[in-house]
Amino acid sequence: MDMKPIIPFEPIRTEVFPQGEDWIAQVKWDGVRVLTYYDGSRVQLFNRQLNERTGQYPELTPIENYCSANSVILDGEVIALEKGKPSFHQVMKRDGIRRLEKVDRVKQQIEISYMVFDLLFYNGDWVNTLPLKERQKILHEILRPQERVQVVDNFPDAPSLFEAIKGQDLEGIVCKKLSSTYAIGGKDNRWQKVKNYRDIIAAVGGVTLRDGIVNALLLGAYDSEGQFWYIGHAGTGKLTQSDWQELTHRIQPLRRKVSPFVNRPARMKEAIWLEPEYTVKVRFMEWTGGGTLRQPSIQAFVQVRPSECRLE
Repeated sequence: MDMKPIIPFEPIRTEVFPQGEDWIAQVKWDGVRVLTYYDGSRVQLFNRQLNERTGQYPELTPIENYCSANSVILDGEVIALEKGKPSFHQVMKRDGIRRLEKVDRVKQQIEISYMVFDLLFYNGDWVNTLPLKERQKILHEILRPQERVQVVDNFPDAPSLFEAIKGQDLEGIVCKKLSSTYAIGGKDNRWQKVKNYRDIIAAVGGVTLRDGIVNALLLGAYDSEGQFWYIGHAGTGKLTQSDWQELTHRIQPLRRKVSPFVNRPARMKEAIWLEPEYTVKVRFMEWTGGGTLRQPSIQAFVQVRPSECRLE
């Protein structure tokens, strides 16, 4: 088995629920996409950006505890709960650990679960060309659900599931064709996501200060020609006071004299300009007519290259 990580199949965004008996719906968990690779002797975990995460989630490496396959590639979402609901901010505290000696301490504070929804490889053979219905059948046969590892449920009625997740303020749903093969590195309408709220990964091109501490981020994204556009500022969300204080120190080497944006930000006079190296996940209501985010809320810093922060 080739343990080289692959780019997972992605859903497209839609506002309309697909119809037909061939469609099922699943809860879209607000976590980190993680694929588990097991060649019969070694387990490795990789995220969507092909970065290894084996050390960040050691609970998942004893694969024999929850999977009977001799070799396998599983696809799923690692989540962490906060007040009974998936919290992207919490799971990023695990995913963002770089000094792995901290993992044992942090995992006692932030427990994770693995929500598995697909498999690509099974007992020496690639199964990504099989229909989703058949892949799910194998998945249910080989996976032994436990407290920290679960198989994601199918629901036949997407509108009803969406209303249920809205009532719980969850991220959204993903609708999938049972006849769909798994397109490695692909993204097409055989998988479609319906979001309860909108989000974007943005790069930080500047900050503002209050009493010498960063209190808001000036956000940007790149267009198809590589130009960096200001899309709004955000000072609310999940970051704590200690997060803001730490950020104040971390940005010092990134300071620059001129704005990195091609358009004029709303807070020109107050801004400290930065090289856009840090990236954040931002939740927002909608795009304004002026091309900025309405009611942006910072969810967490993420390990995504700034060049991947693209305008919708």
